[in-house]
Amino acid sequence: MQEIAFEAADGFPLRGNLFSGPGKKPAVLISSAAAVPDSFYRHFANRLIELGASYVLTYDYRGVAKSAVPKGWKPRLHMKDWAVLDMPAALDQLKKLSGGAPIAGIGHSFGGVAIGLCNRSAEFQRYTTLASLSGYYRNTAEPFAVFARMNLLGVPLTYPLGKLPKWSGIGEALPGSIFRDWARWCRNPNFLFEDPKVPEARHFSAVKIPVLGVGIADDPWGTPRAVGLFLERLANADVREIWLSPDNRTDQIGHLGFFRKTRAETLWPDITNWLLDGTLPDGAIRRPTAQAA
Repeated sequence: MQEIAFEAADGFPLRGNLFSGPGKKPAVLISSAAAVPDSFYRHFANRLIELGASYVLTYDYRGVAKSAVPKGWKPRLHMKDWAVLDMPAALDQLKKLSGGAPIAGIGHSFGGVAIGLCNRSAEFQRYTTLASLSGYYRNTAEPFAVFARMNLLGVPLTYPLGKLPKWSGIGEALPGSIFRDWARWCRNPNFLFEDPKVPEARHFSAVKIPVLGVGIADDPWGTPRAVGLFLERLANADVREIWLSPDNRTDQIGHLGFFRKTRAETLWPDITNWLLDGTLPDGAIRRPTAQAA
């Protein structure tokens, strides 16, 4: 693992970690969930290298963890820039460092949404969206708790503090303007897809690569309705959908648990086989495309 630094197109300094090995299988870009540091994905990245990935890149979005806002930075930070500026910069960096190797991608939660916003989907051989969803709060399993945490606690904190602090319980500290974008989307029944401030949502129709959409059965955010509404937006892609379930009632996966090292033998193989070899998991169901509909 090697820590690397690179810049987005607007000059924002980003940080990530590059994993490399002797394997000849595709390079993999891992795009994080909101408020989750790239270090959270290190065990999954290492497993991909062990299985033959040539390179794996994880990275922090602007304003998160190691990609801190530099002193003197004046432009407003937008959450959509994680996908519109930061993900393309990470993709360019991986293409450069891997010597043009084929690239697969996996996006966790917002990292799956990013494949539709970035307008660079055609540069991936295939992509996995994991626990990615259309985030209207009423589509979650805990709608009133989600609304309260985001809008009654989170948003008010961002004004005097200028950020959402880590102790709020949402995840890593986030710049206030980014969290307010997120909260605004989650108040909208159409999430970000009809936000006039996110015209990049039109790029979802341009995604035509193979996509494996993975849902987690006990994810309180990514309910079947929330995940389904998101995958519907990838109407022109070859989307296969699969759901992963905990082994028993006490063995919870939730929104974050898939990437924990303890899941390496039970949950990871189907996804790593897809990323590195293009082998679809048993039980993956094809979703209708816009043409088929």
